[in-house]
Amino acid sequence: MNWEIILLVLFGAVAWYWYAGMQAREQAIAVGRRACADAGLQFLDESVALSRTRFARNSHGQLQFQRDYRFEFSNTGDNRRPGVIRMLGDRVEWVSLDGEWHTGQSAEVVRLRDLH
Repeated sequence: MNWEIILLVLFGAVAWYWYAGMQAREQAIAVGRRACADAGLQFLDESVALSRTRFARNSHGQLQFQRDYRFEFSNTGDNRRPGVIRMLGDRVEWVSLDGEWHTGQSAEVVRLRDLH
C-alpha cells in the first residue's frame, strides 16, 4: 500500500470524525435548550463547548464516542450556572443542571434531522 492511499484513508477518517462531532454538537445544543426550557431556565449563548471525548460501550457492547458538552444557563437572568450534557454516539446519556442530574430519557428531544 502506498502513502497516498494511507493519506486518503486518514483524511476520510478525520472528515468522518469532524462530521459526527458536528452532528453530536447540534444535538447537544437542542438538548440543552430543551432541558433549560423544561426547567424554566434561560439557555445562555445558544452554544455548548466540547469538554471531553473518549470511547465508551453502548448498551449493545459496541464502542462509540462519548462526548461531554458544557454550557451555561441562568435562573435569574443575572447569573451564570454550569451545565453538562453527556452524549454517547448520537444519544443523550444525561443532562446536569448545576449538579441536578436528569437522564436522557426524561426529556423528549426532537432530533434535528427529524425536523427536515
